[in-house]
Amino acid sequence: MIEHVRAMARYNVWMNERLYDACSRLSDADRKRDLGAYFKSIHGTLNHILLADRIWMSRFEGSGYEFDSLRDELYADFDELRRARAAEDERIESWVGGLSSSDLQRELSYVSKLRPIPRRYPLWFALSHFFNHQTHHRGQVTTLLMQLGIDPGVTDLIWLPEFQSS
Repeated sequence: MIEHVRAMARYNVWMNERLYDACSRLSDADRKRDLGAYFKSIHGTLNHILLADRIWMSRFEGSGYEFDSLRDELYADFDELRRARAAEDERIESWVGGLSSSDLQRELSYVSKLRPIPRRYPLWFALSHFFNHQTHHRGQVTTLLMQLGIDPGVTDLIWLPEFQSS
C-alpha cells in the first residue's frame, strides 16, 4: 500500500506538470472563460484542486487551513498559481515519502467546515480520496482543454514514466 501511495504522489506531480504545460498554451481569457464546468473555468478548477489539496494536507499534518468556500480563488495570476501548484506538489511528495506502512493504518480525525461533524477514516482511505479527487478534477480540466483545441496527451496512470521500460 505504501508504494501505491508514493506512486500516486508521483503521478500527481507528473500530471500537474503536463496539465499546466497544456494550459499555458491558452490565453488568460480562455483559461478563465466560463465553460459551464462545476468550477466554471479551467482556472477556477485548477484553483479548486490546489485549495482542496491544501485543506487535505492541513488535515494530514494536523494543522489548520482557513478558507471561505471551495470556490475560493487563491491566485488570479496563472504563473503564481503554477508556482504554488509546484510547491504544493513538492510538499505532498515529501510528506508521503516520510510515511510508513504502519502510518497508513492510523486514524485521521477532523471536522469538515462544510458539514461540521466529526469525521474519522483510516489514513489510507483518506489518501485514496485525496488522490482520486485530484484525478477527478484534472479529468474535467482535460475535457475543457480539448473543447478549446488543446490536447493534453496521455493522462493514464499506467503511463507514469518511471514504469515504462525502455
